[in-house]
Amino acid sequence: MSHRPIVLPWRGVVPTVAADAFVAPGATVIGDVVIEAEASIWFGCVLRGDVNVIRVGARTNLQDGTVVHVTRKNFGTYIGRDVTIGHACLIHGCTLEDGCFIGMHATVTDGCVVESGAMLAAGALLPPGKRVPKGELWGGNPARFMRAVKPEEARYFVDLPPHYAELGREYREALKTA
Repeated sequence: MSHRPIVLPWRGVVPTVAADAFVAPGATVIGDVVIEAEASIWFGCVLRGDVNVIRVGARTNLQDGTVVHVTRKNFGTYIGRDVTIGHACLIHGCTLEDGCFIGMHATVTDGCVVESGAMLAAGALLPPGKRVPKGELWGGNPARFMRAVKPEEARYFVDLPPHYAELGREYREALKTA
């Protein structure tokens, strides 16, 4: 039984994963992908940087089953620092700024921007080219403004990334001895 993720080059480009990042067994990282320090890519995630770039910032966590892809020539995917992306999300050719929050099973499409401190609700579909402004919660299909982010939600956005960075460290250590 392998305790390693699948990390594959594509067209001669090998993914770059920081030594202290955690990429779970069963996750797949392909091509022009950079994963920064203390980021965590959880079980069943796929990051496919084959026709454009994917960048994942420090302490960002992509939870189980999330798929990250790009659009040829037009849109790479840029995920900032301290971003939390819930389980089973689809992140495609977009920009997620530092400290934003993407709820479980949400979809972010080509050319979208989710600004720092913004939140996309669970199950939301953000149509191409939309921008979720700082401090706003958007939800629905298609996603639209619902309300301002509550102070306790904003605190949660700040608390989660260090928690996942530590959990990733624990998994990395445990898998060394498994």
